[in-house]
Amino acid sequence: MIQKPKGTYDVTKEQSETILYIEKLLKTVMDNYNYNYIRTPLFEASELFHRGVGETTDIVTKETYDFKDRGDRNMTLRPEGTAGVVRAFLENKMYADPDMPSKNWYYGPMYRYERPQKGRYRELYQFGVEVFGSSDPMMDAEVISIPVSIYKLLGLKGVKVKINSLGDKESREAYRNALLAYFKPHLDDLCDDCRERYQKNPLRILDCKVDADKDYMKKAPTTIEYLNEESKTFFENVQKYLDALGIDYEVDPSVVRGLDYYTHTVFEIEASIEGFGSQNVLCGGGRYDGLVEVIGDKKVPGVGFALGMERLLSALEFEKISLVEEKSLDVYVIPVGEEDKEEAFFYTQTLRMNGFTAETDYMNRNLKANFKQADRLNAKFLLILGEEERKAGIYTLKDNREKKEYKIDKEEIVDFLDTQIMEEEHE
Repeated sequence: MIQKPKGTYDVTKEQSETILYIEKLLKTVMDNYNYNYIRTPLFEASELFHRGVGETTDIVTKETYDFKDRGDRNMTLRPEGTAGVVRAFLENKMYADPDMPSKNWYYGPMYRYERPQKGRYRELYQFGVEVFGSSDPMMDAEVISIPVSIYKLLGLKGVKVKINSLGDKESREAYRNALLAYFKPHLDDLCDDCRERYQKNPLRILDCKVDADKDYMKKAPTTIEYLNEESKTFFENVQKYLDALGIDYEVDPSVVRGLDYYTHTVFEIEASIEGFGSQNVLCGGGRYDGLVEVIGDKKVPGVGFALGMERLLSALEFEKISLVEEKSLDVYVIPVGEEDKEEAFFYTQTLRMNGFTAETDYMNRNLKANFKQADRLNAKFLLILGEEERKAGIYTLKDNREKKEYKIDKEEIVDFLDTQIMEEEHE
């Protein structure tokens, strides 16, 4: 039997309802924040990710799905959302829009060839936000507030915001030089990847999982020690605005993020949930004032974040949070005999087009089996159509909750259900 590819998963019945609930919530939150939905292709020119994500990141060096198309062009399945949104921002000349900042959100699948584990897949779904045009630290605080708001609305309690600053270009360069000097005596002890990172981007050494527990890694210089005055002030203002929103956070110098394009603010939100394990980062992001220029030669500041649906679902599971109420059906339409199926089929569609959830029998069940099926579907009403009902134009409607039975003219069924169901839902 053909099976799904390694590192992917199927979404079925129960989980699908949870995901649809979350997706609806995400759109509602984004509407409230006045962000616009943006969608970019699943694949882009490989150069975009090499330029944007960075040549020294694990995503680019080890994890991308690369291929040549029939035009012999190097293409890559998108491993993350930011680079594609930046490309779209530039290509569609969104920087010329007078309504700035440009506030965008996206949601969709990403692809990374990595070792699959719980909450970590090769096909993963990400929700993210990218804002262009504002260099105000208030914008950083707003972006951080978005996932905090989402997790709060979902009922997650064990979440922790961690923030840090990489500073501006000058501060980051000073920190880079400090890391080069610090790690030089330890070069022979570093893993092969980190020895390569030392030459290209020593900041990436701090993300190493192989050498993480070594004593000298824990004593490495921190970014905050090398911030110039301007960067310190920027970071202090971010904290001021977070305080204004009442968001609890922790300044954690170990938060550096794994992508090359970050400047100033970086942040992660962790889940402190019993049994959740070490892969507990729910989302991360930060400011990337140089990225738009790297990709498209326009000096436009940016800030954003991304969160993974798989980690979120796992966190909800560990906190035993159920988002979806038991499904119910407004009306289950039962044809008594074969000659009643056409009428039942037509009236089922009529009910649907009038805003009711409706279903009918497609399995040729007998009357008793259809009553059981209606119970399984948690149907509020049963509409029974037999020869007598068809000829008289008077249908039998049973209230499956109150166990009452009504005989109603077929032209009045919709109005009757409106009063019984629609008004009930608005109470």
